[in-house]
Amino acid sequence: MTKLIIFFNAVLFSIFTFFGPKEATKAHLESDMPMCYATTNSGLNTWQSNFNANAFKSISATPIAFQTDSTKAYSMPLLATTSKGEVLLSWTEKNLQGITSFCFSVSKDKGNMFSDKKVIYAGNGVSNSRLMRAKVLTKKDGSLVAVFSNRADAPAGNQQGGGHGRGGRSSDIVYCESKDGGDTWTKPQSVDSDPTKGIVRGFFDAVVLPNDEVAVAYLKDVANSTKQEERNLRMVITKNGVFQRERVIDPVVCDCCNINMLIDAQGALNVYYRDNNDDIRDFARLTSTDNGLTFSKPQIIYNDGWKIEGCPHNGAISSVYGKSALIAWYSGAEKESGVKLATQEGKKLLVLSDESVKNPSLMSSQNMAVMMWEQNASGSDKKQLVFRKIKDDKVSENVSVEGSTNATNSTGLILGNQLLIANEVKEENKKNSLKISMVSL
Repeated sequence: MTKLIIFFNAVLFSIFTFFGPKEATKAHLESDMPMCYATTNSGLNTWQSNFNANAFKSISATPIAFQTDSTKAYSMPLLATTSKGEVLLSWTEKNLQGITSFCFSVSKDKGNMFSDKKVIYAGNGVSNSRLMRAKVLTKKDGSLVAVFSNRADAPAGNQQGGGHGRGGRSSDIVYCESKDGGDTWTKPQSVDSDPTKGIVRGFFDAVVLPNDEVAVAYLKDVANSTKQEERNLRMVITKNGVFQRERVIDPVVCDCCNINMLIDAQGALNVYYRDNNDDIRDFARLTSTDNGLTFSKPQIIYNDGWKIEGCPHNGAISSVYGKSALIAWYSGAEKESGVKLATQEGKKLLVLSDESVKNPSLMSSQNMAVMMWEQNASGSDKKQLVFRKIKDDKVSENVSVEGSTNATNSTGLILGNQLLIANEVKEENKKNSLKISMVSL
């Protein structure tokens, strides 16, 4: 089995630097690749009812006041809800000295106003990206758990890259906890008790299980491998708040596609990841109904049959959808390339095929779901946010968000009939800012 790693060269520059350069052999695997697309295939259902046709064209966004610092570079905002029903926004920011701070803020009024930020941890080795997204989890007992990528031995001025060890790379996944609402945090500790240094642990996701324990799934270098890249899928779970020994839950997977996890409507833990069966790189799902103690056999979500001797650096996203779930992923299969949106049962709802679209996100409420992405504005090469609404397996037309020019790495949260959006804004000085806004659904 050949495993070549193909790296992005621009938007994911920090990841590129982190792992070392490799030659990209296909245009759609470059940093500005069509990771996702935006045109509905004929024969797919379009959700026309319940919405005025004019609403499909564009909708204005209402900015939410949020204090930022123009000397800092902001990255990877993430919206979530706490066990109290409050809105939690997390992000990272890097100052002029190269120190990256993992921060969060809370809104008690459904996103209309956010509290002053609180810093979880700051250092040279903190990293945050689409492939290794930092998260703040809230448990039923009200405690907070932060999970993020960090290199404790990172030199001063580290640009979220570098490293030593096999192949010149290393990374670790760490966690810290707060019992007082985020005012104080424990010292970051590795989720993996294996003391081996100089290897990659990453591409992770983390969730709170129904029993209030925390699970982290990630990719890790295989010990003593002679291949250029070989990683397997592992999981660690806390017991009484303490992470136990890691377990391999799939020994052969795609090496550098991020993992996604979801607790579905039945309380089952679902792990979505890009599998690797003789270089067929379709997405698989593992399911556990006992809080991660045992898992089903891997099931392919949709048979794209995409065969490629390399890693697309592109994971799946998911969201609860009634009694089921929605999953979206990118496939470069020749017969139907682009991002597909499907139910967990494999029913295809949408294929996106406009090359300017990228970085999708999924969010849901009790009665609908929303898929959002970046797309070139009409007659422009500048990106804006576009979304579609999903209900009863039908998908609306595109809705563009006015005032979202140069948006990237967006995240959303459905709050009643409103969509709260947080995103980076690309700035001319290369230091992305952070923007919060609200649109009507």
